[in-house]
Amino acid sequence: MKNRFIARAVTSGPKHRFFGYYDKSPWDKTGRYMLGMETEFMDHPPGPDDTAVIGLIDTENNNRWRPIAETKTWNWQQGTMLRWMPSAPESLIIYNSREKDRFVSHIRNLFTGESRQLPLPVYAVSNDGKLALSVNFARIHKMRPGYGYVGLADPWEDELAPADDGIYLMDIETGEYKLIISIKQIVEFKHKDSMDGCKHYFNHLLFNSDNSRFLFLHRWRKKNLLYTRMFTVNVDGSDIFHLSDQISHFDWYNSSQILAWEYFHNHYLLFTDKTSKKEIVGEGVLTSDGHCSYSPDRKYILTDTYPDAKQMRRLILYRVVDGKRINPGDFFSPPELTGEIRCDLHPRWSRDGKKICIDSAHEGSRQIYVLNVSEIVGK
Repeated sequence: MKNRFIARAVTSGPKHRFFGYYDKSPWDKTGRYMLGMETEFMDHPPGPDDTAVIGLIDTENNNRWRPIAETKTWNWQQGTMLRWMPSAPESLIIYNSREKDRFVSHIRNLFTGESRQLPLPVYAVSNDGKLALSVNFARIHKMRPGYGYVGLADPWEDELAPADDGIYLMDIETGEYKLIISIKQIVEFKHKDSMDGCKHYFNHLLFNSDNSRFLFLHRWRKKNLLYTRMFTVNVDGSDIFHLSDQISHFDWYNSSQILAWEYFHNHYLLFTDKTSKKEIVGEGVLTSDGHCSYSPDRKYILTDTYPDAKQMRRLILYRVVDGKRINPGDFFSPPELTGEIRCDLHPRWSRDGKKICIDSAHEGSRQIYVLNVSEIVGK
C-alpha cells in the first residue's frame, strides 16, 4: 500500500537511533532541533553496561547529529525518559542515569554544557517544569521488561506490596522528594481477590494539563494474566479516584477528561475524572488499541496499530469534530523485533501540530522519521 505522506528519515544508520515513548515531543520550542538516542544494536535488550548516546538533530542543517551525553539507564520502549524541560524548552533537557547504587536524573543546558543531578529518576514532569513523579524502575524491569532499567536490584524484591515504596513526588528546583502513594496503600484500596499472592507495581504516570492531578496505572500478574487499574490523584497524593480497569494507553484531553483504550469494551473511551461518566470515541472507526495523543489544538487524535498479519503498522489521524479518519501511512515491522525489543511507532506531535514523528525499523535499522501533515490539520 502506498503511503499518503512521505516519512522522511531525520537519522540514518549504521547506528540505530530512536526517541522513545509517545507522550513526549522530541522537538524544541523553535521546532528546529529534535532529541534522540543512539545505540550500537537493536536486536537484544540493553544490559547493565550498554550505553545509549543522547543527541540533538538539527533539522535545518541536513539533520546533523550532535552527541550531548551518555546514559546506561534506558530501555527500548521509553528510552531514558528524555524530554525538553517545560520551563526552558529551547535549552534544557532532562534524562535518567545511573550513579553508583542509585538511579538519578540530570538536567543539562545544551548550550553551556552545564548539568545538574537530581536524586531520583523521572517518570513524569509537570507542564510547568517544577515537579516530577518517580517510581521504582528496578521493580518495573522485573515485572515488565522493556519499561524499567537494568543494573540495580529492587530493594523490595521480596515484598509483594511494600508500604515504603511507590510513587514519589520530587521538587525539581531543590531535589527534595517524598513518597506520596505506597504500593500497599493502593493494593488495600478496593482490594480484589485476584491481587492476593501477587507482586504489585506502578507505571505509566502523566500529569493533567493544569498540574493539579496525575494519572497512574496499578498492575499485577496472576496465572500469566496482566491486571490493570487506572487511578487519578491530586499532586500531593490526596483524593485518590479509581477510574477504570483493564486500561492500556491514554492521554489527558484537558484537566478533567482522559482518553483511554479500555479492553472491557474494546473502545477508546473519554472518561470524566472523579465521576462514572464515560463516552465512546471513534466507534467503528478507531477499532484497536494504540498509542493515542491529542494534537496541541485538541482537534485531532493521533494513534497507531500493532503489526497485522503482514507485519504492517498503521498511523491513524482521527478528526474529533466529525469522526473522519485519515491513514497517513503504513510501516513494516521486522518480525524479529518482538517483545521488549519491538519498535512501536509511538507517534508524537510537533509543538505546532503540523508534523508527526515516529520510530521505525521498516528500512532495516531503527531510525526516527518525520511526516508533514500540515495539509490535513491546517484545514
